[in-house]
Amino acid sequence: MASGLEDPILERYFKGHKAAITSADFSPNCKQIATASWDTFLMLWSLKPHARAYRYVGHKDVVTSLQFSPQGNLLASASRDRTVRLWVLDRKGKSSEFKAHTAPVRSVDFSADGQFLVTASEDKSIKIWSMYRQRFLYSLYRHTHWVRCAKFSPDGRLIVSCSEDKTIKIWDTTNKQCINNFSDSVGFANFVDFNPNGTCIASAGSDHAVRIWDIRMNKLLQHYKVHSCGVNCLSFHPLGNSLVTASSDGTVKILDLIEGRLIYTLQGHTGPVFTVSFSKDGELFTSGGADAQVLIWRTNFTQLNYKDPKRNLKRLHFEASPHLLDIYPRSPHSHEDKKETIETTDSTCRAVPNKGEDICRYFLNPLLMPESSSTTVRKKPEDVSDVPSESQRSMPLAVADALQHVMEQLNILTQTVSILEQRLSLTEDKLKDCLENQQKLFSVIQQKS
Repeated sequence: MASGLEDPILERYFKGHKAAITSADFSPNCKQIATASWDTFLMLWSLKPHARAYRYVGHKDVVTSLQFSPQGNLLASASRDRTVRLWVLDRKGKSSEFKAHTAPVRSVDFSADGQFLVTASEDKSIKIWSMYRQRFLYSLYRHTHWVRCAKFSPDGRLIVSCSEDKTIKIWDTTNKQCINNFSDSVGFANFVDFNPNGTCIASAGSDHAVRIWDIRMNKLLQHYKVHSCGVNCLSFHPLGNSLVTASSDGTVKILDLIEGRLIYTLQGHTGPVFTVSFSKDGELFTSGGADAQVLIWRTNFTQLNYKDPKRNLKRLHFEASPHLLDIYPRSPHSHEDKKETIETTDSTCRAVPNKGEDICRYFLNPLLMPESSSTTVRKKPEDVSDVPSESQRSMPLAVADALQHVMEQLNILTQTVSILEQRLSLTEDKLKDCLENQQKLFSVIQQKS
């Protein structure tokens, strides 16, 4: 572990839901948290001490996903009742209903400008909605099984989706086409999202793994095998330097993406953890699961490491969002490339008792979860042995990534120059023809006069 790191701490917790927490999100101003649950309700919690929480009633079945709008004035939610709702955040909790899909809706996500909403469903489709007119715009069909999650890229030009057909697809929102496809023969992704600058995607796998792909080079960058059960959710820190994950093994884990290693295992939940989310300022993150508790954690570990600009420049490389020309439609990319794989032994995490059939039972009916009298929190910085050896990593990932990106850009520049030269040659030929024709025309005119 790098010197100067401070441990994340459990700051507070909320109890109010009657069943498992399926989704949680911080408001843009970081003053509130919204949560969704199997109990069919949404709850809005204030981070101010002793403030009142609000319960929003409207869905008729499990609420599977929610998200604040970028402006913070609306809340979108998805449900197994096949609808999507838009909530006005006041005491009354009024909502408008979208008859969204023909099967349960698994996720909702606003575009960064708040103009669009994307929804994913078990009807195998992804739908995009206009928030200005509050109407359906178009569907994306290519998945052959339930779509579990769909997310906009930070600039809104792309959508990433994952499905139980064991594929992750990248979509171009302009021409509404699937432009890239990643496949996994082992399991499927429960959740997928873009990193803050939109150059990479991360997937939370049913095969216990977290994978990070560079979507410009179509390359698997990192592969973390640190959980002992399926990974249900993940969230990037706003700086893009770390990732928090939630798993059915009952743990929340924090990964350092710069050093490529597991740095913390947090054990505050009893039973599977279904959702995690960083606040927009990165100072807090929340987790929720089958125990119906919402835990609020203070990050701490990024404060010293990333506030120093000089240290920041050493540890991070900043890149522009990928241009669509950088992302080529290719054949499916398998997950066979195992370099950058990070694994831990069973001793690094506390497994839930009877984690096989019981976890499936908890997931299908979280009300079967035993009541816990108190919240126990155990956190453990991971051993230095989790860091890949020099033979595994001949050069730092950031440097290798930067070099490969430079090579890709040089390739594109070379191709661009070549095209420009061809166009210039064509233009010169056309100009020569025009001049010759003009000369002939002048000759004819002179002869006639």
